[in-house]
Amino acid sequence: MASPVLAQQVVPPTVTPTIVPSVPTLAPPVIVVPTLSDAQASLLDKLLNGDIVAQGLKSAATATTTAPSKDELVHAALDHARAVHAGRLGEADFQKDWGLRPPAYDPTPAFADAVRQDRIAAWFASLPPPYAGYDGLRKGLQNYRSIAAAGGWQTLASGPDFTIGASGPRVLALRKRLAAEDKDVDTSGDKFDASLLEAVRRAQRRYGLNPSGIVSTQTLAALNVSATDRVHQIMANMERWRWLPQDLPRDRIQVNIAAAVLTVFDGDVPVQSMRAVTGRPGDETPMLSSTIHSIVINPPWNVPTSIATKELWPKQRANPSYFKRNGIKVIDGTRLQQQAGDQSALGRFKFDFANVYSVYLHDTPSRAKFASFSRLASHGCVRLEKPAELADLLLKGDPAWTPELVDAAVAKGDTVRARLIKPVSVYLLYWTAFASGNGQMNFRADPYDWDGILASKIEARTARQTIAAR
Repeated sequence: MASPVLAQQVVPPTVTPTIVPSVPTLAPPVIVVPTLSDAQASLLDKLLNGDIVAQGLKSAATATTTAPSKDELVHAALDHARAVHAGRLGEADFQKDWGLRPPAYDPTPAFADAVRQDRIAAWFASLPPPYAGYDGLRKGLQNYRSIAAAGGWQTLASGPDFTIGASGPRVLALRKRLAAEDKDVDTSGDKFDASLLEAVRRAQRRYGLNPSGIVSTQTLAALNVSATDRVHQIMANMERWRWLPQDLPRDRIQVNIAAAVLTVFDGDVPVQSMRAVTGRPGDETPMLSSTIHSIVINPPWNVPTSIATKELWPKQRANPSYFKRNGIKVIDGTRLQQQAGDQSALGRFKFDFANVYSVYLHDTPSRAKFASFSRLASHGCVRLEKPAELADLLLKGDPAWTPELVDAAVAKGDTVRARLIKPVSVYLLYWTAFASGNGQMNFRADPYDWDGILASKIEARTARQTIAAR
């Protein structure tokens, strides 16, 4: 049936429509960069050579036999600014599940103004992401480059697990390896004593492993990643920081997908943190930014078609009582919905935010995985260790949803939506390298191989740009 509004907009044949003259499109103004003075050219050349390495854009500065012209320096400065401020990828380089995109950025106006005011150094300093997380990576990059330049560390030999009480060459080699990243490790002696036990535990925490103090296959694998590979890992994470806006919301939630941890921030200060379960390889949790606008209490689960087809229907065919036992209804003969309740895969809380991936944060009745140090096990959504605490924090100050009223709503069992008085930004991020508050670098595995894919895309784009410049 045609919309009555659209029908009213049809012009009768007897009426001559008014012709509106077209308005010419104005071209954007051309920004002309003033000519560099000799002193500015010298400073710019020096800044470029140092900053291109410090910002993790290249492993080392490229030596040149001839001094660049002033025009070449201007082009290099603008290219450098785009790379440091907004990253090196083009739109076509982003994968579908890399939902973060750097805002459009043209460095020309600010650079031209910096040349006119003779403030090139200050302009340079303003380019990188203004976050403690990025600055921690930059400092870590310098440290790990120094380690790599000095020869890195020796690979530890495989063998049986060992811990306190062990002795011999493997213990001595372990001491030397740990000391490369931990200045508090004593490199003398071949006895596995209490101090070495604590050093092993510190290393295991840095790698996101169970801090058991036992040097097992998993710990050896983390210790045997080369210093050069750690440099590349830091560089990949610095690139992803550049995809974020220059002004992050003060109140926000960040999920580190690779580490499977959720943190609530007030500025750069974490005010709440909890373990999470994120997507397993093959069901990756996407990188994205959005805004949590409401919390669904006692949510039903509308089962995605892919999960229903691959997992639930086969279970029902193998055991015809499976759906009934798990509170699953068949809607319209095909769609599945799990009713709200203790069995619901979404638990008692679902945190809603708009996104094209149909993912969200939610509770879960399956609590065992939170005790694990490897927590990539979901279909892509983010399961939360302490969803009730997060709900209370986000609803704080709303008299309609005090903790007592939330508890009462959960107990009643009805599905209700609590809209946030103050919506909160949420960022799903993929950090495989990050610095602690004391500057200590932490690393995680690259479960989705996104570090490797990112490096390949950057190399391919750099190669294309080099060919085009010839």
